[in-house]
Amino acid sequence: MITKNEYVYLEIDGKILLVNDEGIGPQIPSMGRRHNSDENYIRLPTKEEASKICNQWELKRVNIIKIGDQKHSVEYGMPSIKWPENWAWKDSVISDNAVDPLVREVVYRTMHRVVSKVIILNSKNELLMQKIARGFFEGYWTLPGGYVDYGEHPRDAAQREALEEMGIDIVIPDNIGESTDKKEGNDSYIVQSKIFNSEGINWVSFTYRCEGEFTNEEIIPKEDEIEEVRWFSKEQALQLAVSEFDIEALSRIC
Repeated sequence: MITKNEYVYLEIDGKILLVNDEGIGPQIPSMGRRHNSDENYIRLPTKEEASKICNQWELKRVNIIKIGDQKHSVEYGMPSIKWPENWAWKDSVISDNAVDPLVREVVYRTMHRVVSKVIILNSKNELLMQKIARGFFEGYWTLPGGYVDYGEHPRDAAQREALEEMGIDIVIPDNIGESTDKKEGNDSYIVQSKIFNSEGINWVSFTYRCEGEFTNEEIIPKEDEIEEVRWFSKEQALQLAVSEFDIEALSRIC
């Protein structure tokens, strides 16, 4: 049987409010600590508990998070206070086993998932799209791209993904040398951020544009990941696109 619990997640400048099992706070995690059965968990406060420590906050959103047989409603809020020096750093909760797993999950949800894509245009003003063979967009057409690696600039990630997914070398213009040496050209790009469902995963998408001429022989789709790669007009691409990020990018910078 699923039970539902309601909590509050208050964050300001990387600091979050945590309490112990009795609702007393603020509590501070200890990195590397092992949890003993006789110790209290450090957890998120209920709305009533939070109000005793911080009586005012601006509601940002509510996430529904399921862990095991527990369903949690977590209200995300921005406290109307000065920087709370005695609150916990959100990054410190990860390695403390005395911290309730819900806290770690909630902090995890606040981390941005960064993807980078690219619109590749030829001299006919056609653009490349790929039909995905696996994953969330299996069977659908999307712009080339994927996750940004740790320590990688999104522009570099888009170029890498084009090489990995389609076997082609592209050069994305960079008129001010943002990520490498300056590369002249139309360096229009769009940055988008969106939370798509009640679970609260926050996606950030960078979409760049560049020009290139590639024959069918030069394009080598990545086996087991890309089913097909084809050139389309902008109008055709907009009809085929299913990703909200792709549709917005095609409408604005193509």
